[in-house]
Amino acid sequence: MNARRRTRRTRVARDYRSVADAVAEEIASGALRPGDRLPPQRAFARQRGIAGSTAARVYRELARRGLTVGEVGRGTFVRAASPEPGARPALTEPAAGRIDLELNYPAVPGQSALLAAGLEGMLGADVLGHALGPAGASGPRGLRESAAGILACGGWRPDPARILFAGNGRQALSAVVTALVPPGGRLGVEELTYPVVKAVAARLGITLVPLAMDDDGLIPQAVEEAHAAAPLHAVYVQPRLHNPLSLTMPGPRVEHLADVLHRSGLLAVEDAVWAFLRDELPPLAALAPERTVLIDSLSKRVAPGLTLGFVVAPDALAGEISGALRSGGWAPMRFALEAAHRWQRDGAVGKLVAAKQQEAAVRQEIADRHLAGFDVRSHPRSYHCWWRLPRPWRADPFVAAAARHGVGVVPAAAFSAGGHAPNAIRVGLASPRPDVLSQALTTLAALARSAPDDLVTD
Repeated sequence: MNARRRTRRTRVARDYRSVADAVAEEIASGALRPGDRLPPQRAFARQRGIAGSTAARVYRELARRGLTVGEVGRGTFVRAASPEPGARPALTEPAAGRIDLELNYPAVPGQSALLAAGLEGMLGADVLGHALGPAGASGPRGLRESAAGILACGGWRPDPARILFAGNGRQALSAVVTALVPPGGRLGVEELTYPVVKAVAARLGITLVPLAMDDDGLIPQAVEEAHAAAPLHAVYVQPRLHNPLSLTMPGPRVEHLADVLHRSGLLAVEDAVWAFLRDELPPLAALAPERTVLIDSLSKRVAPGLTLGFVVAPDALAGEISGALRSGGWAPMRFALEAAHRWQRDGAVGKLVAAKQQEAAVRQEIADRHLAGFDVRSHPRSYHCWWRLPRPWRADPFVAAAARHGVGVVPAAAFSAGGHAPNAIRVGLASPRPDVLSQALTTLAALARSAPDDLVTD
């Protein structure tokens, strides 16, 4: 009798686990997607031909595996996939995976829950139907007011009437460059600049003019000299937390640059995508509002998956930039506009900014610990480091060797606007978990202390 009971219990356990395995396979294959709702347990039991008690055990097993989440009053949903605690890319050669220190999107604990709470009011059919409608580049005034609050910094708050929207920051950049610089025109850029600017210029047939920098960022005199040699149509600049150098221009330097813009009649495109990490400082646009077009986005300060680009334009340029946004197909999704409005109104944006500023400091401490003794430039609120490599390493072989060891970094050549690139790499600190970041930096430091393969002899 006891043996029969043990056999029955074993068969029941095997049955509910096999059903859970089948559902797990549907999730892994994509047949069930994150956010999909599973049927009520009674309906699930009928579909699978199992007892109701077995269905309950299946649901508990799926939750235990981290595949589903139950919400009181709503049901059981497939949750977004998350890595198992022990699952991480190998750091030994050859690598089965790669730790990404190239792309750089900061996230903080609790971020998704915070953003989800702000979207609850959009789930009603009438509200959602409105949010899924079209939106123009200028957007409704109420949403421009929210955008002004998002962009406010250092005592500066943009005039909501001057704000335009794009689908993301890159689209905002493309539209502004299209509006300001004609094909064949000249765009001044810092000698180390955002790689997307290089791609946009190449696509539009624009000549990039590299401008000299020092430890305080772009040198205003270099702008004047380049413009005097052959007129520039505009200058692209990152005054706060420059990518890749993490430099921030001191106040007097920003004032000098604003003065150059006024005297020369030049226009500046100010990229403020990382500036939320130094939100105590006012932008260049505060000092030269009629000579500066500021661009920004939600991707870094909030999340990359539901992004939104911002343009703060002088009145005289608003029509041209709005036309470029429309003709390029770069106008925003209304859903993103509505989401940003709600996140700003409920304080989620401000909480995320504060949390990401603190998280940047944590990650910089990790970098300081592992890269001590090397020539590394950064800032406590930056999510990337600029690393001048020790001899005899050169950037490209180091990047290739790092990839073989399972770590992706970016060579200086990706940022160089001129012919010569420094012997350096950019290390992004935002994407991996802190423990994985620590392992990756340990690997890079050990690699930098070793000799390149082509110098090793028997």
